[in-house]
Amino acid sequence: MSQKSEPPSDSDIYKLLLEASKKKRKEKRAQLLRPIGIKEFFEEGSINIDKRTCEGAECKLCIDVCPTSALYWKSGEVGIVEELCVFCTACVSTCIVDNCIRVSRKRPNGETEKFGTPRDVLLLLGAIGSKRRISMIKTRFPMMETL
Repeated sequence: MSQKSEPPSDSDIYKLLLEASKKKRKEKRAQLLRPIGIKEFFEEGSINIDKRTCEGAECKLCIDVCPTSALYWKSGEVGIVEELCVFCTACVSTCIVDNCIRVSRKRPNGETEKFGTPRDVLLLLGAIGSKRRISMIKTRFPMMETL
């Protein structure tokens, strides 16, 4: 008595293809970032530049500060190489136009962060620093929690 296995459903095939695509993208990204020596801290993310409000022709500040050269000058506008972007906040924090560059990123713990202004970046980095300080205090002084 042999049992016939059912062929995978369309959703299973789609899931497998999606997972294979994500894995291939991660491998390509790691291969691109390895020579630069940049460590990746975020599971996924996105970066968008509003071409209507961008004043890149006059400033090009975001291009100058990008640590991975993910931003570049192309045909009168700022271009993005998505595979190189590590969602580090450098471009947003130097942009002279609020919400011109919008970044969304997902941390390994599942927390999603979105920012588009230098103020957003400063608040985000301050909050991250505060969380780290609180965590260090709790580990060094466990008796403080009981007071």
